[in-house]
Amino acid sequence: APKLDPRERQFWIPGPRDGLQIFLRHLSPSALATDARVVLYVHGATFPSALSIAHRFDGYSWRDALCDAGFDVWGLDFHGFGDFSDSYPDVDPAPPLGRTAEASRQLEQAVRFITDHHGIARLPLIAHSWGTMVSGHCAGRCPELVDRMVFFGPIARRPPTADAPKLPAWRLITLQDQWDRFTADVPSGEPAVLSKRHFDAWGEAYLDSDPESRNLRPPSVKTPGGAFQDIFDAWAGRFSYDPGLIQSPVKIVRGEWDSMCADTDAAWLLNAIPDAHDVKIPRATHLMHLEENRYALYREAEAFLKGE
Repeated sequence: APKLDPRERQFWIPGPRDGLQIFLRHLSPSALATDARVVLYVHGATFPSALSIAHRFDGYSWRDALCDAGFDVWGLDFHGFGDFSDSYPDVDPAPPLGRTAEASRQLEQAVRFITDHHGIARLPLIAHSWGTMVSGHCAGRCPELVDRMVFFGPIARRPPTADAPKLPAWRLITLQDQWDRFTADVPSGEPAVLSKRHFDAWGEAYLDSDPESRNLRPPSVKTPGGAFQDIFDAWAGRFSYDPGLIQSPVKIVRGEWDSMCADTDAAWLLNAIPDAHDVKIPRATHLMHLEENRYALYREAEAFLKGE
């Protein structure tokens, strides 16, 4: 696979489904660290590690910042996300693919590989959006593997008001869909928090993550439907894991304008997770790791991972 950094190492490991492999990318600290620290990034519902923690805005990524702080940084791509983890076979008809419980076992495989690779017992996670559901599920099943966790833009259970829509196995997501999603929560009259220049470059990389995307009209990225099915189910009162089983400390980081993690959502998670803490980033939305205030997110995550 093309490397995003000359120092990047890449691994394909067996997933829980026979014959399907999971892709991991790894970048070591920029300089020799005095104490080894390792962290794994768990992506959300629509784009993989290359477009999140490893994507460089003006030459610098969140992964670079963590490496500069002395971390070995790993990124996981779930089945069906990006061009390098094996995708699900097409079966018609099929339920939404890539639900929390199955993705949790993919995450467990990755954590076991990384802990063996470094000779450590457990490691911390940084998770975004739907990735917090997968991480919470995995941490509840395998508490011995998971150290502290940063949940940014996490999904919470909401009181049911209507039945959740039923999604197909796959979703097609256009650049316009992503732009609308990235900008919808910014209040009217407020300056943009995501640069159009940055989005245009990110968008080309996003289309590149699916080799068939430009053959569709409009160009679209094919994404497993299970992640958003899990989110819609959570908002209809059916949550995919028990937050009370999490034994590690959790830092909840959310944007001031994040409609997917509102104050009531954070309050529910703070009450449900035994050891949870909360911080709100001003002028930030659900995609805060791509926005102008991303460095505030970087600082909050780094401090918590170091136990500060």
